[in-house]
Amino acid sequence: MIQTEMFSLEGKTAVVVGGGGVLAGAMAEGMAAAGAAIVIVDPNLPNAEARAASIQSKGGRAIAVAADASKREDLERALAETLSRFGSVDILINAAGINSGTPFFEITEAEWQKILDVNLKSVFLACQVFGKAMIDAGRGGSIINISSVSSGPPLSKVFTYSITKAGVNQITQFLAREWAPHRVRVNAIRPGFFPAEQNRALLSPERTAQIMAHTPYGRFGEPQELVGAVLFLASEKASSFVTGAILSVDGGFTAMTI
Repeated sequence: MIQTEMFSLEGKTAVVVGGGGVLAGAMAEGMAAAGAAIVIVDPNLPNAEARAASIQSKGGRAIAVAADASKREDLERALAETLSRFGSVDILINAAGINSGTPFFEITEAEWQKILDVNLKSVFLACQVFGKAMIDAGRGGSIINISSVSSGPPLSKVFTYSITKAGVNQITQFLAREWAPHRVRVNAIRPGFFPAEQNRALLSPERTAQIMAHTPYGRFGEPQELVGAVLFLASEKASSFVTGAILSVDGGFTAMTI
């Protein structure tokens, strides 16, 4: 019989980069309910503080740290605050993200660079900063990068975003191989369409109809539907032999397009 303790995160500390957002916030709340102490890292401090307060109101432990995840010094400060407050970092969620539907010939270098910085450079830097802390501590750990169904077959109107998410997949699998001897598991979750701040503006009626035509479940995902995948990958007991996986949570979208 599978015990609920398999998914317990008691005694663990989870850093959620981009945790002020809707999807990452739901992940943070789910891990807090499983017993983890949560560090919400986000450039928008009011959003981060609101999420931390929500967790605290339910009896959880959480702090908010204002940080730009594309800047190493900000992430190093976030690590220092995490260790000072909770003593360890055991789980890292890389969920910072922005999107754009700019047509290809209209993408400026500034827009290209901004999306790469937020979506891809942040993952690279956070893995360096927090991954090194996990390896140095010698207790293993779990890194969960947030990819996208857009990382596979190219989807129109999100050119730069798709490229960054393909890069996230590559980071995930490279580091999974390199860090397995340290028991630091590196996996990714590949969400389907979960309307949130960064992509809601792209969902015209025509675009919505196209997405639904390729989604067997026939609807968008809800933020809470990502929590089960997060708890599975975050828990060493539940996924001790899982690393380098890219887990789709997409209502069947990937199965229809690959």
